[in-house]
Amino acid sequence: MNPSQISASNLIASLDLEPHVEGGYFRRTYQADHRDMLETTSGSRFLMTSIYYLLTEDSPVGQFHFNHSDILHYFHLGDAIEYSLILEDGSLQTLVMGSDVLAGQHLQLHVPGGIWKASRLLNGSSGFGLISEAVSPGFDFADMEMGSRQKLTARYPQHRALIEKLTRAED
Repeated sequence: MNPSQISASNLIASLDLEPHVEGGYFRRTYQADHRDMLETTSGSRFLMTSIYYLLTEDSPVGQFHFNHSDILHYFHLGDAIEYSLILEDGSLQTLVMGSDVLAGQHLQLHVPGGIWKASRLLNGSSGFGLISEAVSPGFDFADMEMGSRQKLTARYPQHRALIEKLTRAED
């Protein structure tokens, strides 16, 4: 397929992606089930898991969330994706994943466990951004916390505008 013919909808269909709770679309592509499980404080986990993750014009934001595991992100194709990381000390780090490495975009991004992370699709010509993530210890929804707008703004008031943009309104 010609890259100009790739669309978000045919990627979702071709890669068999489903909606993710944080926004965007995903599918687990690997889990290290041929290895011994790791024992963590939260229970047994695979040594590593991996997913495809897609942001689209219709679902352009991966809401702020917290993972206990380390995550390596790998950019594949489409428009650039901006990552906002709130570090434990409250400082903000913003990085862009994309194919324009000469402009400082990253093909790979490591996000240590224990950091609040959000992503958003930047405007471009594709209407989507596709990455993969490798997670170790392997991802389990029990190790993930979705960001509460109220709790995050109380803890990090200096980032209120960004948190409001990258979290869902609470009832």
